[in-house]
Amino acid sequence: MTELQNLTAALPELILAIGAMALLMIGVFTKDKEAAFDRVALISILLLAVVGFITINEGAAEKTLAFNNLFITDSFAIFTKTVMLVGSLIAILMSGPFLKDMGIKRFEYPVLIVLATLGMFLMVSSNNFLTLYVGLELQSLALYVLAAINRDRQRSTEAGLKYFVLGALSSGMLLYGISFIYGFAGSTDFDTVALASKEAGTNIGLIVGLVFLLAGLAFKVSAVPFHMWTPDVYEGAPTPVTAFFAAAPKVAALALFVRAMYGAFPDASTQWSQVVIFISVASMLVGAFVALMQSNIKRLMAYSSIGHAGYALVGLAAGAAAGGIQALLIYGAIYTTMTLGAFAVILTMRRGGKMVESIDDLAGLSKNNLPMAVALAIFMFSLAGIPGLAGFFGKWEVILAAVNANLITVAVIAVLTSVVSAYYYLRIIKVMFFDDAAEPFDATQSSALSAVIGVTAVVNSPVSFVLIGSLASAAAWAAGVFS
Repeated sequence: MTELQNLTAALPELILAIGAMALLMIGVFTKDKEAAFDRVALISILLLAVVGFITINEGAAEKTLAFNNLFITDSFAIFTKTVMLVGSLIAILMSGPFLKDMGIKRFEYPVLIVLATLGMFLMVSSNNFLTLYVGLELQSLALYVLAAINRDRQRSTEAGLKYFVLGALSSGMLLYGISFIYGFAGSTDFDTVALASKEAGTNIGLIVGLVFLLAGLAFKVSAVPFHMWTPDVYEGAPTPVTAFFAAAPKVAALALFVRAMYGAFPDASTQWSQVVIFISVASMLVGAFVALMQSNIKRLMAYSSIGHAGYALVGLAAGAAAGGIQALLIYGAIYTTMTLGAFAVILTMRRGGKMVESIDDLAGLSKNNLPMAVALAIFMFSLAGIPGLAGFFGKWEVILAAVNANLITVAVIAVLTSVVSAYYYLRIIKVMFFDDAAEPFDATQSSALSAVIGVTAVVNSPVSFVLIGSLASAAAWAAGVFS
């Protein structure tokens, strides 16, 4: 390919990179710091919207390899990038009022989200382990700073430090696995590794490399047994940061899992699928049962996110032939809207100017703000997988894929853990509608937050019956890359 063709293939990434640098300059040279945030946030939203338009319009293009096979653009990348852009856009939109109240309305916040989005784009378009690692580290470094952005709050700095230390450990494991794979295949290129793994069959170097690679990727998805950082980081980080962590980076990590396994090891699925089955089942069990004991709503959402990672990984374990990749993509898209909507409601809940963090603090919400209580109930029912709501379709697809792949035991465990998890979601609804409040909630003042809640609630309501067909078609188109 010519240089121009290479640059055209990576146009969204180039716009994000140049845009992030320009946003930093705008923020630095704007004297009023609050005005700097507003200006940078607005331009960031416009930048992400433009990138989204360009990305979607690449949809007609066929698979394109660029930069000597380091970078790939295909339907899978386009679908996942679109979901990630939605998550990043909503994260910036709903952050302003909270950051202002907490005294951390800094222009670096939207810039870091743009840089994290750039890292996520590189991750899902990687066709080489080096590209994979660069994208992963760019995303991770931005997320470490976001977790600790509230420097005056001990819990936030502690969350950032824990995330950084454990993230560095997981990156080391990932690199160690890549070094074994390089020693085995003589290349870091996915296509070359795939060819070598097909010819070699079972090889000890390949197996060891795969194990370390899977461990590093499992950390990024917050799958058991590499989930230890998730509850502490979700609880300690500022709430809009937690919302972002639980949405776009989660989808990016799942997409990277698929890209790495099917791009580099399509013929070694008998080796890696057993590991994926184990971590998916363990994640579903831990997510369901440990969440039962949580009283802090952000920790509960952290364990919920661990459980949902397990459900999504069932799709990967089932494989492309059984419709597993399509199911994973549907699940990721629906999960993004459920999670962002739930966190948007949590962001609006205040008493005496203070954030609501305990589940018991939601008592009496239906009497004080019925629309907000109904919206949160929709998100909780959807997360629980109640029939008729969007979350049900996501779980139905992954369980159906597991059955098609003859993973009957995994499908049964998915159903049982879904029933268990319904308890703690219903507990929140019970507190909102049937418990009496000690004092009323503060009035909601952010139109952006209200808009996010309204749109995501409608998407997760029974209206999802109308939308699920289009989503399934788009996911099938994206998953077709691996069939």
